[in-house]
Amino acid sequence: MAVPANLDPPVDPTRDHVRGADGARVSLVEYGDFECPYCGAAYAVLKQLERRLGGRLRLVFRHFPLTHVHPHALAAAEAAEAAGEQGRFWEMHDRLFEHQRQLEHADLLRYAQEIGLDAERFAAALERRSGRERVEADVASGVRSGVEGTPALYIDGVRYDGFYDVESLEEAVEGRC
Repeated sequence: MAVPANLDPPVDPTRDHVRGADGARVSLVEYGDFECPYCGAAYAVLKQLERRLGGRLRLVFRHFPLTHVHPHALAAAEAAEAAGEQGRFWEMHDRLFEHQRQLEHADLLRYAQEIGLDAERFAAALERRSGRERVEADVASGVRSGVEGTPALYIDGVRYDGFYDVESLEEAVEGRC
């Protein structure tokens, strides 16, 4: 049976975590895991790509924590969602990738303070696991989209299976512009 290569569901700016211009010509979706070292490497590449392409690219992040190999991945994903409840998803996203080896509960609480969140509200969201449903929905969409590992990238809804260096990704994105 062939593995699907198309994004399901398509990008929805009212639901997805989107960074970049609304009028960007290309959307790049990453299914990622905050504890995955390969996602950490891709994070650095995607930051460079964002700088190079500016308003031509919008980046979308969907959760795909590989809990069987990364014991902190689910809590980190839920922390990103808790930050998102306060309008700071991307700040937490960046902090988590920049500190992948420090994802204990105390670390998550410290990051919340460092990015200016209401610490009590954040801690309460973690306690009640308010982001879990969103994370589970992202994982389900990843499975439907054929994600088998992380990072998994989709350019304008089509899975990207090329190299994960800036030049290769830029070429693939520019080919869609």
